[in-house]
Amino acid sequence: MANSSMTGSGPRSLGGQWAATWLVRHGLGDGVPTPLLTARLAARWRARLLGNVLLAVLFVAAALVQVTDRLATAASGGVGPGMSTPVLVLSASIVALLLVRTLIDAWVRRVDREAGAALARRVAHPVQPGWRDLLGQPYAVLVVGTFAGAFALGAGALAVGEGAARQAAVVLLVAVAGVGVGAVLQLRELLARPVVAEDEVSLTADVIMRIEDARESTAPSVLWALPVVLLSGYAPGWWVAASFGFLVVGVAAYIAVHVRTPCVAAMARHMVGVR
Repeated sequence: MANSSMTGSGPRSLGGQWAATWLVRHGLGDGVPTPLLTARLAARWRARLLGNVLLAVLFVAAALVQVTDRLATAASGGVGPGMSTPVLVLSASIVALLLVRTLIDAWVRRVDREAGAALARRVAHPVQPGWRDLLGQPYAVLVVGTFAGAFALGAGALAVGEGAARQAAVVLLVAVAGVGVGAVLQLRELLARPVVAEDEVSLTADVIMRIEDARESTAPSVLWALPVVLLSGYAPGWWVAASFGFLVVGVAAYIAVHVRTPCVAAMARHMVGVR
């Protein structure tokens, strides 16, 4: 059973090899990529790949909307097709992005449930991790600061903007709130999720995946993107500079937090072996 994921050919073999690499990277090189781990890791790899593609598509769609709007305005002698039209298109794109991300998260949870239901025996851990265990205080501060910064940018644009800028600011504030609610619900689900493990290695791997899922669900990349995507073509110059400054400072803080905090594997081993 343990070696079934490593034999054969095609996607199953590639998935087993990638799972083995994941185990080595997280200090679990003594473990074998069982079908349980292979299935769960493959689902997460596909989900994160699709999430990155969706974010790239959002940027491309925003650029196309901006270019189309300017071409239409120039062709009509300075009268565009209606300032609300680009905002509506961008709003629909953001709603689609958030909806697809929700569906992806639900699919990953379903894969976990199916993998757990197929186990002949399950290992349990008596201590249920809290949000500090999953995120760590520095990362949690970064996430809260990112939400506050994105909300402040939206409020600033709403206060000083006119026309399309005010409409886009409202959409930005609603989108930030939607991302926040989604992150809270996902984190709550991770805190209550039962352990899916069959031995000590898969127990540690389960905690690692739980931490990585928590950080993925609260990743600030979408919040960095939303202000630039929605308002860069309509807000005043100082606001555009502030939004890009928000992005640069956020990336720098993100790198600093990851450099200074313990690695995910060390956090997981502490939770499983010390507590």
